[in-house]
Amino acid sequence: MWLMTNSKHKKKALGRGLDAILSSPETDITSTDISGGFVAGAIAEIAISKIEVNPFQPRTDFDQMELRELADSIKVQGVIQPVTVRKLGFDKYQLIAGERRLRASQMAGLDQIPAFIRVANDEQMLELALIENIHRKDLNAIEVAISYKRLIEECNLTQEKLSSRLGRNRSTITNYLRLLKLPPKVQIALRDELITMGHARALITVEDGVYQERLLDRIIDEDLSVRQIEQLVREKERPTSKKPETAVITDIPMKYQETPNALSRKFGTKVRLRRNNKGAGSIVIKFNSDDELDHIISIIQD
Repeated sequence: MWLMTNSKHKKKALGRGLDAILSSPETDITSTDISGGFVAGAIAEIAISKIEVNPFQPRTDFDQMELRELADSIKVQGVIQPVTVRKLGFDKYQLIAGERRLRASQMAGLDQIPAFIRVANDEQMLELALIENIHRKDLNAIEVAISYKRLIEECNLTQEKLSSRLGRNRSTITNYLRLLKLPPKVQIALRDELITMGHARALITVEDGVYQERLLDRIIDEDLSVRQIEQLVREKERPTSKKPETAVITDIPMKYQETPNALSRKFGTKVRLRRNNKGAGSIVIKFNSDDELDHIISIIQD
């Protein structure tokens, strides 16, 4: 009864796509016994020493403090949610999903662990492991993106098929995949939760890699919001209104070369002389305030 109750809760927690895969006859052969041991499709207590770690496990980063907390809980409550394994042969199994629970059980000193026993080929196993992993709540955005990428590349799925399997919008999958185009420094910051996915999506639109990392530093140092970063990105991309040169500027003839310096001394500010190859041009007198402008005008009018 205990096992049936937990199995029921397990299915309710799964996404519709994952639930369909786990109930597929191709991955759940309830009547097949592979060279002795437990029958595939059963739920049983299996010796932890008989379970190999999943080589397809998409997650490699496990928080040691959280593992210790889970291990302490397991010592008191036991393993509430069984892991999922596939049967390799007589009394030999390989983990499909639940490495965190397996590690915590080992840490808690358990010899056995409850497990769903399934049959799956390598591609099915990878797909099951990745999809189960994606449905975890504590997965960071980069881990989700990598899992999506692996499902598409290694399981020959299109984004549309992946969307159907997971029960998620295709646009959501696309947004996660775009995160993998960010520079490593930005990806690490997102992985370590120094920035949010909203920040990352704003930074994706920045083509200048140097400016992208500069904005990243400002997010972390100044605790800038997503809206503030989006505003900075818009300001960076706003085109400047500069009038194109209509004539080629040539070297100023010798007799006029001292003119800018003489005018600068007269007006007490910077003066530029511009001249094109036809002899036309302009004199630009710089001023920083209305008082300076009035001073310049008074000198000209004298």
